Amino acid sequence: MNHYETVFILNPVLSETQIKETVKKFEDYLLSKGAEMISKEDWGLKKLAYPIEKKKSGFYHLLDYKVAGDAIAPFELEFRRDDSVMRYLTVRLDKHAEAWAEKRRERVKSAKK
Repeated sequence: MNHYETVFILNPVLSETQIKETVKKFEDYLLSKGAEMISKEDWGLKKLAYPIEKKKSGFYHLLDYKVAGDAIAPFELEFRRDDSVMRYLTVRLDKHAEAWAEKRRERVKSAKK
């Protein structure tokens, strides 16, 4: 199993319920493929660097998980099929990136306390 991070931007016109349902849909898809969810983060509404689909902001979400590599292509196909997703990026983490991600998660946990 490889370690991956996926960041995706959802359309800013979605309601809170629609956002939660969309994130849950992608999380459930990964779990159905045998993924181990490490963390998920809601970064909230952020301003975009450039307009996408005439929108200037979007809801950012991060999924951190371990899954077999053959599950990534169908997972990204789900992003392309969903109209509420404006952009997405999936990155396979090496050992250095995994260590950095662990430090970032610890920093986020300590900031919430």
